[in-house]
Amino acid sequence: MQEIERKFLVTSEAFKNEAHKRTLIVQGFLNTNPERTVRIRIQGNDGFITVKGKSNASGISRFEWEKQISLAEAEDLLHLCEPGIIEKTRYEISADNHTFEVDDFMGENEGLIVAEIELASENEPFSKPEWLGKEVTGNVKYYNSNLSKNPFKRW
Repeated sequence: MQEIERKFLVTSEAFKNEAHKRTLIVQGFLNTNPERTVRIRIQGNDGFITVKGKSNASGISRFEWEKQISLAEAEDLLHLCEPGIIEKTRYEISADNHTFEVDDFMGENEGLIVAEIELASENEPFSKPEWLGKEVTGNVKYYNSNLSKNPFKRW
């Protein structure tokens, strides 16, 4: 249950032409303690509860546990979340043997576009599309749990 992922800013909307899937996501946090976060997410018509641990020193890997819950349960739990619900459209883009998940944020985080790629190991090589910009892996400012409290529009 170790998540290994790298995160990048996106320099253009060219990724939209390469996307094979697009999903609306609404999420909130029951807990945003830096040692562990507990997230409730509605992704399309599915609900999820996710617990994430603290990132390692490089910011690339951390513990993650996720379980699918019913849409009704997720909707009910969203009402218990801390202030700062996040809304975004997620685009999935295939690149060689990997998938980039590109989040185009709305609301208080509008204007922020971030790409993530999950890897099998911290040093696994991967192709970088032209629209991939500066790496922000490990920068807590870009964690969704922080964006819920300190949105992009306030930076």
